Amino acid sequence: MNTRFRRAALAVAAAAVLPVALSACSDNSKDGAASDNGKSSTAASDPATDSATSGSGDMADADQPFGPACSTVPKNGAGSFDGMAKDPVATAASNNPALSTLVTAVKKAGLVNTLNTARNITVFAPTNDAFAKIPKATLDKVLADKAQLTKILTYHVVGQKLAPKDLESGSYATLEKSRLTTAGSGESYTVDDASEVVCGNVKTANANVYIVDTVLMPKS
Repeated sequence: MNTRFRRAALAVAAAAVLPVALSACSDNSKDGAASDNGKSSTAASDPATDSATSGSGDMADADQPFGPACSTVPKNGAGSFDGMAKDPVATAASNNPALSTLVTAVKKAGLVNTLNTARNITVFAPTNDAFAKIPKATLDKVLADKAQLTKILTYHVVGQKLAPKDLESGSYATLEKSRLTTAGSGESYTVDDASEVVCGNVKTANANVYIVDTVLMPKS
């Protein structure tokens, strides 16, 4: 009888202790899981943050203007890269001293409004030095001939926005209705195998601009 009594007492004690032990284990497990989840979440978010930061930096760098003539663009004001990005393309060009001859030609051809109101275009913009390669008598004659001037200027405009990678090997319809070709890689590109991009990927409010060192001539 004594042995049976002791066994019964032990069973009762075990029954009383077991729920307490299970409850303690359960609480510890929850605390541990919460702690692990917190660490896991933090660890997972760090690489994502680093990756996003790095990615946006790389994209920003790749999306900047490039080329030797970019150093001549004003650092501040309406003619700077930031300033030109706020204005439509003809207005933006008028604020860049290196494009004054082009702006004069655009005004003579009556294309200011056409260029400023066009959407998502690419303009290959000849510098003053590019126009200076044309004999003065010839240039004066072209500037005085609105039809011929319009034909030449619209040949410099493509009806879509071209990124630098699009220039690697391409043929694009111009507003003049014929096609120009592009080739190159990295930061070195040519247009029609003759004109070099000297400052590329310049953004305006409605266009991507590639400043070139030679005036482009339509094939016909």
